[in-house]
Amino acid sequence: MDNFKAKTNVRYTILIFLFLATVFNYADRATLSVVAPFMSKELAFDPEMMGLAFSSFGISYVIMQIPGGWLLDRYGSRLVYGVALIGWSLVTMLQGTIYLFATPLMALVTLRLLMGAIEAPAFPANSRLSVQWFPNKERGFVTSVYQAAQYISLGIVTPLMTIILHNLSWHYVFYYIGGIGIILGIFWLGFVQDPFKHKKINQQELDYIKQGGGEPELGKQEKKQKISLAQLKQVCVNRMMIGVYIGQFCVTSITWFFLTWFPTYLYQAKGMSILKVGLIASIPAIAGFAGGLIGGMFSDYLLRKGHSLTYARKVPIICGMLLSCVIVSANYTESEVIVVAAMSIAFFAKGFGNLGWCVLSDTSPKEVLGVAGGVFNMCGNLASIITPLVIGYILTTTSSFDYAILYVGSMGLIGLFSYVFIVGPLDRIKLQPLAAA
Repeated sequence: MDNFKAKTNVRYTILIFLFLATVFNYADRATLSVVAPFMSKELAFDPEMMGLAFSSFGISYVIMQIPGGWLLDRYGSRLVYGVALIGWSLVTMLQGTIYLFATPLMALVTLRLLMGAIEAPAFPANSRLSVQWFPNKERGFVTSVYQAAQYISLGIVTPLMTIILHNLSWHYVFYYIGGIGIILGIFWLGFVQDPFKHKKINQQELDYIKQGGGEPELGKQEKKQKISLAQLKQVCVNRMMIGVYIGQFCVTSITWFFLTWFPTYLYQAKGMSILKVGLIASIPAIAGFAGGLIGGMFSDYLLRKGHSLTYARKVPIICGMLLSCVIVSANYTESEVIVVAAMSIAFFAKGFGNLGWCVLSDTSPKEVLGVAGGVFNMCGNLASIITPLVIGYILTTTSSFDYAILYVGSMGLIGLFSYVFIVGPLDRIKLQPLAAA
């Protein structure tokens, strides 16, 4: 009789946890951008100092991508992600105490470095869990949901942070956001599990995932794997993946403008109050959320209609990259309405084309999903180091955001070029067998 039972849908509970964890992954990163105008004034940080503080997160985040991916392949996503979520949330809370130190900038940079290192496994874990829990035909939507969490974070959590900032002080922004993250991490460890270990899933859902191209038993093989350096090179250094890495760097550059300097841009360059900044900053974020969901569903729709994987994934990416260049038009107007519209269209486009993680899930060998995700995220998040530093340098030398906006807009064109001329056809990479000893 068990064969006639309807399949369970535990995978959607997992998707909710992926979404919430990613919301606070980005919320913790964005705390500094929200408090920057007030923190920098109180502690006498100039733009270059703030650029260093912003980029310090990215330095350790990038360095720890491959070790973080190895931890995922070795110990599984549930444990590594849950512990990391609690850890980076605790570090977020500690950032509210830097005024107590003799050298606040050094304390801030140290804590941002620590936070970046702890957050390193998060997105590779998202990708790995999506392969474990979802069939191919649902993976574009799943990727778009957890990618869209960054926009919800900016659209809902950012206004919440500005309210805290307005009514209390910048210190409490770190305390509240970090505290919520710790609670979420505890719930994660209690409810998230690998498919083959989860008590609520039935065989019908396991079969549905596996028959659709998912890997629900992935965790069972983790300790038996032996991967050579030659195999890792095969996975990580080939024309297709190099093109994907470049595209992800460009997408992440746009993201990090919004995560770091965008509130300061609205506050200083456009003269908005901090409460208005919180409201206005949420509009592009909501547009990005819509773009992310529509892009993922459109990609899955193309796949269901019989189009190739290459066509279904690359068309939304290429269209999104092209449309994101509209952000440059903000340099040529004084109208707040047009500026917000340009930012919103650019962020919608960035969300629509933000399918890099889906491409990675579609093309990486299952044996090294963690490490492959780490390499991918490392290359993409070089932008988390470069973008804040470049914009900080531009502001210091020109006292204007014009060239900064031009820099961000150029990323769309570079990403477009990469996917059109470098990436080529998308196909899952197959590991060559280990050579006999």
